[in-house]
Amino acid sequence: MSAAMGRYKPYPECKDSGVDWLGEVPATWKVSKVKYLALFQVGWTPPSKIDANFVGDNLWANISDIKSKVVNNTAKNISDRAASEASMSITPKGSLLYSFKLSVGAVGFAGRDMYTNEAIASFLDLGELPLSYQYYAFPIMIIKNAATNIYGANILNQELISNADLLAPPFEEARTIASFLDHETGKIDALIEEQERLITLLKEKRQAVISHAVTKGLNPDVPMRPSGIEWLGDIPAHWKLTRVKHQIDKLEQGWSPECENNTKQDDEWGVLKAGCVNRGIYNPDDHKKLPTGAVPKENIEVHQGDIIICRASGSRELIGSTAYVHRTYSKLMLSDKLFRPVLTKNKIHAEFFTHVLASKFSRQQIEVSIGGAEGLANNITKETIKNIIHLLPGMNEQVQIVSFINKQNLKLDGLVSKAQSVTALLSERRTALISAAVTGKIDVRDWEPPKDTKIGEEAA
Repeated sequence: MSAAMGRYKPYPECKDSGVDWLGEVPATWKVSKVKYLALFQVGWTPPSKIDANFVGDNLWANISDIKSKVVNNTAKNISDRAASEASMSITPKGSLLYSFKLSVGAVGFAGRDMYTNEAIASFLDLGELPLSYQYYAFPIMIIKNAATNIYGANILNQELISNADLLAPPFEEARTIASFLDHETGKIDALIEEQERLITLLKEKRQAVISHAVTKGLNPDVPMRPSGIEWLGDIPAHWKLTRVKHQIDKLEQGWSPECENNTKQDDEWGVLKAGCVNRGIYNPDDHKKLPTGAVPKENIEVHQGDIIICRASGSRELIGSTAYVHRTYSKLMLSDKLFRPVLTKNKIHAEFFTHVLASKFSRQQIEVSIGGAEGLANNITKETIKNIIHLLPGMNEQVQIVSFINKQNLKLDGLVSKAQSVTALLSERRTALISAAVTGKIDVRDWEPPKDTKIGEEAA
């Protein structure tokens, strides 16, 4: 038992489970297969080319809908006819949804009657174990029976799920374990949410610092004048209102060949992905490996001092993100989802330029220019970047602003990093607690819920 679980007592009598990864288990628990203890059904996807199939009032769950403990709504609905023609069995309210393709192991309760696609197994409340216990046990246990593909990702199918080893406490004991975990993980989740709110506030503060510095300057007593732009307001009187195109000589774009989705070795070439500039920070590890034998385009290799702008991405928030490259990581090229501006010498400081594009004022201009079909990669054009309106102080003042922003960002990023570490530790604690409880490593039979909680209270 880990030190973190030290405040919980172990079971007094245990036995060998006969399963390597389980080890010893409580003497009164049994080890069986999912197919003998739980009943599930799998959904189906109507023909996607028939639009009428997806016009109706019947909820139809995909993996992406399993975002919380209770699924009350789905992104897509299906028609009565589609459900009837497929002879789809409805998933009753209260059933446990378990994803077993792509994002394996996501769980949630059906908050309403609904249908599901073929990537979700719906466990019905007809088995030997309460669904409230299955909610915690399945992500720990079923995954152990998964196969792996050539990329090392977990793969499950109905047969593998059915034959997965499942540890079964007596029914009422399983209900108590579920209630205990509801209570304890609820407290941990509240702490995680608190840290996530802090991280959000710190990131908002980071952008606010940048936006104020590049639109108002550092001197609160400097004379101001109207900008003539409603959402910009007054600006320092001695600053110029200009466009990006007046500060750059050219705007280069990368290249996206067929790549291997893994990290390159030191002597190999890699192609940077859109996420390499997330939150204005250059991440050279976000790349794909150029296949052996492919001829690299060295004219788009990234070097220290370069500026990279995200042109296209499935994430709208990422589009327009800009980062300054502080050091060279050899043999990394721009993809066609990235722009690299070449600045006109002595007109604008490179890091000041990146802060300008990270400001709220620039972001507003980028947002209204993003194009692309729904569900596909959104993008911005070179003309969008070139026509961004911004403010330009003198070079000495630019240097001062860059120094100020970098110092503030260093402090804020440190606080974000600390909060993220706390979140990671809490998540690890949550997982460890669930694993210990559902595998019988801790004895919570004597646990009593707070007076306002009922044992076995269903989440759905």
